[in-house]
Amino acid sequence: MSEVTTLHKHSSAACKHIDVLIVGAGISGIGAAHHLSEKCPDKSYLILENKASFGGTWRQHTYPGIRSDSDLYTFGYGFKPWTGKPIASADSILSYMGDAIEDDHIDKHIRYQHQVLNASWSSEDQLWLVEARDIEGGEAVLFSCKFLWMCQGYYKHAKGYTPEWDGMADFKGPIVHPQTWPEDLDYKGKRVVVIGSGATAATLIPNMADECSHITMLQRSPTYFWTGENRNELADQLRELDVPEEWVHEIVRRSILKLAEDVQSLSVSDPEIIKEELFKVIREALGDDFDMIHFTPSYRPWQQRLAYVPDGDLFEGIKSGKVSVVTDHIDRFTKDGILTKSGELLEADIIITATGFNLSVMGDMDFDVDGDPVDFAKTFTYRGIMNSGIPNMSFMFGYLRTSWTMRVDLVCDYVCKLLNHMDEIGAGVCTATLREQDQDMDIRPWIEDEEFNAGYLKRSMHLMPKQGSNEEWSFCRDYYVEKDLLPALDLDEDVLVYEPAPSDKQVNSSR
Repeated sequence: MSEVTTLHKHSSAACKHIDVLIVGAGISGIGAAHHLSEKCPDKSYLILENKASFGGTWRQHTYPGIRSDSDLYTFGYGFKPWTGKPIASADSILSYMGDAIEDDHIDKHIRYQHQVLNASWSSEDQLWLVEARDIEGGEAVLFSCKFLWMCQGYYKHAKGYTPEWDGMADFKGPIVHPQTWPEDLDYKGKRVVVIGSGATAATLIPNMADECSHITMLQRSPTYFWTGENRNELADQLRELDVPEEWVHEIVRRSILKLAEDVQSLSVSDPEIIKEELFKVIREALGDDFDMIHFTPSYRPWQQRLAYVPDGDLFEGIKSGKVSVVTDHIDRFTKDGILTKSGELLEADIIITATGFNLSVMGDMDFDVDGDPVDFAKTFTYRGIMNSGIPNMSFMFGYLRTSWTMRVDLVCDYVCKLLNHMDEIGAGVCTATLREQDQDMDIRPWIEDEEFNAGYLKRSMHLMPKQGSNEEWSFCRDYYVEKDLLPALDLDEDVLVYEPAPSDKQVNSSR
């Protein structure tokens, strides 16, 4: 008798059963819930969320000015029109998500403050047994489900990534990571050094500058920035013509995606053109005398994300003298600030390490299949949706160049089609399975450096699932290909192995 069966027999009263269990009530989990409600209305589902409310990253981050760095016409859901400014504050995004939850009555399907600990698959029962901890009460809670949907996000919320520098213990002031921003941090009239130059630094610096005595952005290497007014001219024109919001959302969404596709393509074929356009905007904001070494990265555009600066607020801070930029390496921390490799002492009362985050693989949960522990680094990804050898489970990983949510909508459609297909053919299990011809395929990392070389990915690539050279075992990551590819996939392709549900033995388990 399997461990799951034993647990079910001994604790069935305490084990709640649902058809689909979703882990995470962030942008992915709420999207999954909407698609299930619409396309699989007969399926019961439950969302487990370890925070006290929904929102994921938008609930976690509370640093000054927290906002999206993707436009909300594409970062928003395809099924729910966005009506605010393209670059939105966290509060606006949370309000939007709250409306989506209310629209579909998703709130009754969410259990907050439930930390998921582990998941065990039983082939005998054709079920996942999932153990969670009720954070408020402290007790363990068991759930069983036919299908497990991992929508927990891709970084560790508990602690951001901060490198270890010499002398950190000597610094007399607070060292703060934006991911865990203290509510009582007082920076009024203080000298602040922000280490990093990505979207987080570009957001919090202009939103702190007016209250600090001075704020310095210290970067090891520059980031590509682009800027413009925080408005969409096409959306404004369409609204003036009283075009319905559903149409405005879809038209503007397509327009933004087409422009982004052209920019991404040109970033590869002729990156100098993109560089010059980006530099031109910065020169217009800061003047020709500004040393552009501070905004000239060593990599081509879109090997890392372009950081958007709405209304040029970062550049306005630099131009005013309240913000300065230093491009150098850190030698060590001192009691008074940071000593750079070039010998400059950057005096500081507060140091903020906007240095990125730590990748999380499947929520850092423990998984096993029939008692055998799962090491996801030894699995292959089936089209970036499922893992080889893991039954009845999918995961959500969005795009890195296009807005994350564009892939949420596509993957949700696919998973719902898969669930309905399993019902149609009487299958209780679907497992992405390596075939004989896959045994000697080339093994590739989850993401390759030449494609996208962000530090948080490079640091944790060894923990991620692998890709294979055969198409079925690759993760495309290109919306402009996947928008046509995923809807057209054959749900009976030979890498998907189905097994009959206990009530229907007519399904060929070897298909």
